Amino acid sequence: MVRYQRADPEAPRALIVALSPPLLRLFRSQIAIREHAEDLLQETWMRIHRVRHTYRPGEPVLPWVYAIARRVGIDGYRRTRRITSHESTMDVLPERSAQVENRALPEFATLVAALPEAQREVVTMMKVGGLSLEEVARATSCTVGAVKQKAHRAYERLRKLLEAHAAEGWKGGIDELR
Repeated sequence: MVRYQRADPEAPRALIVALSPPLLRLFRSQIAIREHAEDLLQETWMRIHRVRHTYRPGEPVLPWVYAIARRVGIDGYRRTRRITSHESTMDVLPERSAQVENRALPEFATLVAALPEAQREVVTMMKVGGLSLEEVARATSCTVGAVKQKAHRAYERLRKLLEAHAAEGWKGGIDELR
């Protein structure tokens, strides 16, 4: 990042190659429409380029990048929400088949979708992004204690969802998890 600030022509490529895969995984785990994840990734890199002067040399890069990605994700969610609030459906979609196949386990994205936004964000950053508690705290502008509390509550909720899955057999659908 320091090389990028000093206008080294190879630095942006090195950052993009190193950080794009985990950022894309982060966005794909949070976004209902996976095609939007790539748009958010591109927007994140554009924003990083615009605010690269705000990075403080010597500080960890990942929390700084994930804080930017978090804001881009929030802005993207708000933008999508604004657009969809003005749209109306034209055709009625056909009903889903009554016979839905049982799955061994719900997908990660389905499980975390049942969590409140703050808990989903913390779990995703830690489990998908591989960030430490301290890095998540910096990225979300929270204390480490608050991150621990959100993660603990998220894990308890996920445990209950998986126990319900084991007891009743999950047939799919986010409404069953909520």
